[in-house]
Amino acid sequence: MSIEAAAPTRPMRADARRNYEAIVRVAGDAFAEHGTQASLDDIACRAGVGPGTLYRHFPNRDCLLEAALVESRLALNELAEQLLADDDAGAALDTWLLALARHANTWDGLPDSIVQSINNKQSPLGASCSTLVDATGRLFDRAREQSAVTADVSARDLFVMAGSLAWAASRPRRDTGARAEASDDLPRLLGLLMRGLR
Repeated sequence: MSIEAAAPTRPMRADARRNYEAIVRVAGDAFAEHGTQASLDDIACRAGVGPGTLYRHFPNRDCLLEAALVESRLALNELAEQLLADDDAGAALDTWLLALARHANTWDGLPDSIVQSINNKQSPLGASCSTLVDATGRLFDRAREQSAVTADVSARDLFVMAGSLAWAASRPRRDTGARAEASDDLPRLLGLLMRGLR
């Protein structure tokens, strides 16, 4: 993960910056191991800081999730710009929704965290997702202009649908206790969704 990208814009003392970077790095590992509900106190301990230090940098779980997802979100923003230049707007929308679902499938529990955050105007995770919702809308509008899709849905609906695909694909994994990884079920489930949109 790019800690530079995740760090706050205001200057930090060297020791505070080291703590911030350590917390974000450990949080990514903890979320991969235990899902988004991993213990924040355990993350602080593994990062070598006290809980107070963690909460000074990240007042709540959404703040820490946002920091740990910065690299993935920036990559999605770049992908959106590339896909907006694609001649085949229908294929571009397919690629985008699959990328969104894989992003939401990064860690167990992340689809739930994302859906809850976009309903909370105070959530930094929800605020960062708004750029992805906007990109979804632009890609969907292009696909509709080319008659690649005919359904009348909102960008937010599509964004939530992508998260729902990730949630559905993660169920067998959760039931078996396997680690959270991108599921092979996602392309199949996306195909079913796109069939309905068309």
